[in-house]
Amino acid sequence: MRTKLMQWTGAVGLAGWLVLAFSPPPPVTAVSSLAGAAEQADLLDINSATVDQLKTLKGIGDAYAEKIIKGRPYARKDELVQKKILPRATYEQIKYKIIAKQK
Repeated sequence: MRTKLMQWTGAVGLAGWLVLAFSPPPPVTAVSSLAGAAEQADLLDINSATVDQLKTLKGIGDAYAEKIIKGRPYARKDELVQKKILPRATYEQIKYKIIAKQK
């Protein structure tokens, strides 16, 4: 009795392994694009953000927030440094939290 149970379990285990070994991987691109969309939704658009929204970013106070707004529009977020709106060190702290969306 025990031998038959072990044989059956072994057969099921082998069948399960075969199914896993030869099944296609899950669609990673769909998951990646959803994650990317969620991440972009969390980014702050420097072309439309309010002073209060900009001030939530590390190193951005009233003066920098006003300079960002006056320097609009931005084609790319790195223009904050190129146009001398922000120092490089401040930009490095926030660059993964902002985006410059185009209308």
